[in-house]
Amino acid sequence: MDSLKFISIPIMQFPIKIKYLILSVLFLLTHTEVLCQSDQIAFSRSNRTPWGQMQNQSEDWFTGEQAQQIAKQVMLYQRNSGGWPKNLNMAKPLTAAQTAILKKEKEAIDATIDNSTTFPQLRFLAQIYNFTKNENYLNSFLKGFDYLIESQYSNGGWPQFYPLRKGYYSHVTFNDDAMTGVLYLLRDVADKNADFLFVDEIRRQKAQQAVDKGLQIILKTQIKVNGKLTAWCAQYNEHSLEPADARTYELASISGKESVGVVEYLMSLDNPSPEVVNAIEASCRWFEESKITGHKVTWTLVSESPRKYNRLLVEDPNGGPLWARFYDIETNQPMYIDRYGIKKDSHNKLSDERRNGYAYVGDFARILLEKEYSEWKGRVVGGQ
Repeated sequence: MDSLKFISIPIMQFPIKIKYLILSVLFLLTHTEVLCQSDQIAFSRSNRTPWGQMQNQSEDWFTGEQAQQIAKQVMLYQRNSGGWPKNLNMAKPLTAAQTAILKKEKEAIDATIDNSTTFPQLRFLAQIYNFTKNENYLNSFLKGFDYLIESQYSNGGWPQFYPLRKGYYSHVTFNDDAMTGVLYLLRDVADKNADFLFVDEIRRQKAQQAVDKGLQIILKTQIKVNGKLTAWCAQYNEHSLEPADARTYELASISGKESVGVVEYLMSLDNPSPEVVNAIEASCRWFEESKITGHKVTWTLVSESPRKYNRLLVEDPNGGPLWARFYDIETNQPMYIDRYGIKKDSHNKLSDERRNGYAYVGDFARILLEKEYSEWKGRVVGGQ
């Protein structure tokens, strides 16, 4: 792309709204990475890899120089266990020094499925292998696939980290859609999705077995209170399958956020069993009964705050529906837990650091109830 050329404009002569518009456009042009005419992907400045952006590219891009370089880096980040570490932008070009460090970190035991890790890498490798038939990409994919199969517990769940770590890292983890992300991938392999036709039959059978066990633990861990099915905790003890604590502010509870992803996975199943249908119906009833109305979340700029804004839950007759991230299992009341495990009786009494740094309340299940649930009923329940 040719370099941008700006015309000198006497900005101060314009009305204030026009001045603001001009300055905003100039800021975006000088601070935002854009797609080049050569079909290069614009890399964000965040610490996350733009998997979705890459996976939607054309065959020309996947067979081009940039995709090949990214694929090499993805393989470089892969640990010898077969999985990948989290919170890294693996598409950003590496320096020679960074490359040397990564080569020395192959034995690191930080591979995880947390924060959308490992299963997006495998989808990318499958795509680029299909376009290029490069055996290195195939071998990296198979190594990662084997990692997912090996890391599954016999009860059907997956830990957040594998090799296992002490603490909540070994819990069966629904948090941040970790387990459902793995299940979607393995189901695509088992179902002979077009992207995974290259997978051998033995691995395909292993994928199906893993998916079947994964479904069973989902049904098994749906929380029942006074004989009534509700939803799911974000994580479970890997031995007892009881709801479990994670970080100090993530206590065992019914999750108004993570349960959404679990229900969406169940809704995606073809020909669901009566048990699956019952699980979906019960959880959606729980979401309906547990919604918070008459309130909305507000964001106010606050210069003296470390995060420069203040998030509050305020009354509004037209507000909602909203859901708490955590509900007390016994009382079904929203739980607001501060950094060191101290429960607060309202959202707004949380410390500034937690209230503004973590989503304790949101419209998590709005689309599920307003759109997805009715569509599922029309497609599945109505067709029976």
